[in-house]
Amino acid sequence: MSSAKLDLQDRVALITGAGNGIGRETARQMAARGAVVAVNDLKPEFVGAVVDEIRAAGGRAFGVVQNIASREGIQAAVAQARAEGGRFDILVNNAAWVRYQAVVDIQPDTMDRMLDVGFKAVIWGIQAATAAMDPERGGAIVNVASTAALRSAPNSLVYSGIKSGILGITRAAAAELGAQRIRVNAVCPSAVPTEGTQRNRNAERDAARVASTPMGRLGTVEDIARAICFLASDDAGFVTAQGLAVDGGVTFTNI
Repeated sequence: MSSAKLDLQDRVALITGAGNGIGRETARQMAARGAVVAVNDLKPEFVGAVVDEIRAAGGRAFGVVQNIASREGIQAAVAQARAEGGRFDILVNNAAWVRYQAVVDIQPDTMDRMLDVGFKAVIWGIQAATAAMDPERGGAIVNVASTAALRSAPNSLVYSGIKSGILGITRAAAAELGAQRIRVNAVCPSAVPTEGTQRNRNAERDAARVASTPMGRLGTVEDIARAICFLASDDAGFVTAQGLAVDGGVTFTNI
């Protein structure tokens, strides 16, 4: 696997929820930039497929099959990444479990699972990563939020609340961890076609989104992964506490 820019050379990165979608593409791009990638997902077959793909392209990767929805699970994932990689430099909190429901339909089990995977795991992941990173080198943490944290749609009360919380977590962690040379940032993707978002998309809705986007298209997993790689790299060495909207301009414009 070759890249014109090996800006993540030899850094060890754990990407949660990397079995498909944005996580998978981020794993591929980080490996192409020289990182050793710990590919996390619940399903071994998804993890194995991504690891094989990266290795076939000449990159370095290994699988981390852990349920990161608990403190113990994300701690084990970080510990394995550090042990197999020999160091720990980058955490991408990407994993999510999402359901859109009207306010009257929200149930405790749905909300609890969304919170466990999409909110609590980010806090526990930051905690574990901070302990695993070298105090001299520091490291980078990138949280995957959403433009739903900035502009919400109907039936997204829990999802929008969680993603808004991710931006708060990002800023608070950046304030506390900067002295340890740990940068904490977030990306806020708009609607991106992935396997996980398919149930919430249709041609009519996609057309409306495209029509309201200055760039005239939906985002791609490649777009989001490039932004994540930037925030994890030394090119963003003085960037922390930011929530970067990667959305073709849709959030902050009206066309």
